[in-house]
Amino acid sequence: MRIGLVGGGFAALRGALETAFDDAGWTGVEIVDVPVAVPDGGLEHVDVLCPMGSTISGALMDATTPVMIQQFGVGLSGVDLDAAAARGLPVDNVSGAESGNAVAVAEIALLHLLALLRRFEDARANVAKELVGEPSGRTLAGRTVGVLGVGDIGAEVITRLRAFGAEAVGVGRRPRAETPRAVDLLDDAHYHRTGELTAALARCDDLVVACPLTPETRGIVGAAALAALRPGGHVVNVARGPVVDHDALLEALRSGHVAGAGLDVTWTEPIDPHDPLLAENVAVTPHVGGVTDTSYAGIAAGFVASLERHLGR
Repeated sequence: MRIGLVGGGFAALRGALETAFDDAGWTGVEIVDVPVAVPDGGLEHVDVLCPMGSTISGALMDATTPVMIQQFGVGLSGVDLDAAAARGLPVDNVSGAESGNAVAVAEIALLHLLALLRRFEDARANVAKELVGEPSGRTLAGRTVGVLGVGDIGAEVITRLRAFGAEAVGVGRRPRAETPRAVDLLDDAHYHRTGELTAALARCDDLVVACPLTPETRGIVGAAALAALRPGGHVVNVARGPVVDHDALLEALRSGHVAGAGLDVTWTEPIDPHDPLLAENVAVTPHVGGVTDTSYAGIAAGFVASLERHLGR
């Protein structure tokens, strides 16, 4: 069995998979690196393609002739699903709730939000300046935070916001009654459909983006949505970079309407160190929301279990 990891980074992923395969009693598993673009000399066969924040095209499927595409985690936005279907290839991911990934990502969303509110970077700088008692920050308690996406990650974010004494407003694509986590956590007054995003954000001080990237959500947090947010708020994105319109966010930051942003995901990964956003009050972490020992062990176990279901091992 050859597992092809497509893309780069995520150094701990390989070790987590090796441990999970060993624990499940698999033998003869080889984990190899696969480039995103097919070279002129072609590529060797792999049984399973695994995207690592990268694109899996029909050309890559043809070059490697896999029998399955398996995501290490939740999102499938990088996989050409139509091409996979045309080739009869099953495509699967790992539930964020079952693996612990949702909890890990929710924690980093709160890390970003708290760091922005308490002006953590300014506080660190003031240590070097030998300043005490500066800067003055804001408490999360008492604020209203919009959460775009009320799936596993969004639900974990809402749970933690409530523990901090903040009011959460959820925004989802389906009616609340058809969104199990929303039914458990939010009443009708605190739930909006995505078509009502600007109305929802008009009630909010801050926004956490936690929805999948789809054709419908690409750029959904644009100029109108950001303008609807209360002045001086913050945007935290732990979903996928293109859910937020890059230029609209830059303009909102430059105008001061948005006071700061925390990004664990960006439009290209890694982010260009010369991106003009980085000259504003923007903190970036390199897509590490789900990268913890607990979540990686859970995702790897789910990865192996999915292969067993689909491939009959």
